[in-house]
Amino acid sequence: MLAVKLLFIDKEKEKSEKMTQSIIDCELHDYLEVACLYGYEVQLTLKDQQIIQGKAKNIITTAEKREFLIVENATGLQQIELIQLQKLQVITPNAQFKEIIF
Repeated sequence: MLAVKLLFIDKEKEKSEKMTQSIIDCELHDYLEVACLYGYEVQLTLKDQQIIQGKAKNIITTAEKREFLIVENATGLQQIELIQLQKLQVITPNAQFKEIIF
């Protein structure tokens, strides 16, 4: 009985860790929505230090509950998973905010 309970606790912990890895804070999400609403030109720094620049277009959620920011630039539309974001800098002049750290 104890082994079954421990297994259940481990599965719940694993599930919880996956959930925290797959979503970002609501306040940060709001900033992304504003960037898309106003079509801000942004520069994104990803956790792997890759830099992506473009116009924030939309946020989409897959059937697996993964969220992506859609950015349009010279190469077309790019999907960036939200949990990969490290920093967002707004390039558009007179924007409502300038920089967000994730």
